[in-house]
Amino acid sequence: MYRASDRVDNEAWIELVEEACVSLDLDEETRSTAVDLFLSRAPDDDRGKRVAAAASLYAAGLIRGEERSQSAVADAMDVSRLSVQKRWKPILEDAGFSPPSW
Repeated sequence: MYRASDRVDNEAWIELVEEACVSLDLDEETRSTAVDLFLSRAPDDDRGKRVAAAASLYAAGLIRGEERSQSAVADAMDVSRLSVQKRWKPILEDAGFSPPSW
């Protein structure tokens, strides 16, 4: 869970997620889920926020049935595919989902 002030503090990162969702043609529910996942796990250090946002976006796509490749999400968020690959499973697990085994 997150506080309302977290949304304000991370507004730039939320905008980045929303822009990536537009470029990936994701619906509003997926955008909302990505933002919620990100805010629930947003690191304090700005260095890790872009990667956390990208992994949250990838996880949101899986949750909402709007899967995009790790590479596509990484490109849209300007991070490496490996960064997304290493971080999306814990986000799903923290949200109460079991990650796929593939």
